[in-house]
This record gives sequence, C-alpha cells and structure tokens, in this order.
Amino acid sequence: MKKRVRNVFSRKAQIWVETVIYTLIAFIMIGIVLAFAKPKIEEFQDKTIVEDSVKMMEDIENIITEIDRRGAGNQRAIKLEMKKGMLKIVGFDDEIEFVIDSRYKYSEEGTDYQEGNIVINTKGKGGLNTITMTRNYGSKYDLTYKGMNDMKTINPSATAYNLIILNKGNSVDKTIIDFEIK
Repeated sequence: MKKRVRNVFSRKAQIWVETVIYTLIAFIMIGIVLAFAKPKIEEFQDKTIVEDSVKMMEDIENIITEIDRRGAGNQRAIKLEMKKGMLKIVGFDDEIEFVIDSRYKYSEEGTDYQEGNIVINTKGKGGLNTITMTRNYGSKYDLTYKGMNDMKTINPSATAYNLIILNKGNSVDKTIIDFEIK
C-alpha cells in the first residue's frame, strides 16, 4: 500500500515564504552596499567641507589685508556657513584656526602642509582624521575678539554667522584687527 505524503505547505503559504525570503535577501544586500558606500559618501562630503573651509580661511585673510590697506575704522562682513568643524579666533596667539574631524585625509598624517599662508596638519584619530588649518598673523596684526585678546570658538550652526572684521588702527608696530559675530 502506498501512503500519500501530504504537502505541509499550501501553494499560497509557499509564495509568502518565498516573498519574505527574497525581501530579506534584498535588505541584506542593500545593507552590505550601504556598509561600503556610506563611508565613501561621507568622505566625499568631508572633502568638500574641508576645501570650502580652506576657501573661507583665504577669504578672511583677503578681507584682513583689504581693511588694513584702507586704514583705521574700515570694516567688512563675511557670512560664515559652518555645517561642521570649529573656527577659532585666538587673540593671544594672533592666529585663526579651523579644526574639523573628518573621514577625508587632506594631507600626509603628522606633516605640516602649506597652502598659501595657511598651514594644514592632519592627525589620525581612530577612523577619523583631525584636520587643523592655521593662519598666524602675529608678525603684522594684533587679533582681538570684541577688543579682548581671548579665544573665541565659533561652532557649527544651521544658520550662517555674520562675522564683522574691523581695523581698529595701530598699536606700537601692529594693526589691531577686531572680530565680532553679529
């Protein structure tokens, strides 16, 4: 006597099981692609931010040079759009510094790289790189923030900052350049 083997799953159940399995496989494949693509996308975004930051530092330098040339009392405003990183106005060292943690490696790690008057240094930190851009004005300018030789840190913001740069005249042998956020 032959025994009939009964089909445990009905045809409809089999279709649903296959659909769930195919969907899971698709999600796993998307996850694998994102695991490799997301860091590269972030690195590309960081590269753009770093290059824009170098341009911002050059723009600030050009404004300082222009208001120095035009004399005491002259001022200019610049809009700073900072989605990532920190801009530091270091009055006691007479320098401007921009620091960003990035997936992008701008220069050789641990070596100073000169781009115009800006010194750029990259340091590895885990999976990220800390890129520091520094422009020292100490030989020609006395940098202040609201008249004080302190350090002012400008943090990332969704809205643009309005940075006012003012020539306050000369003190001894340096031109006083004052900064203020409006």
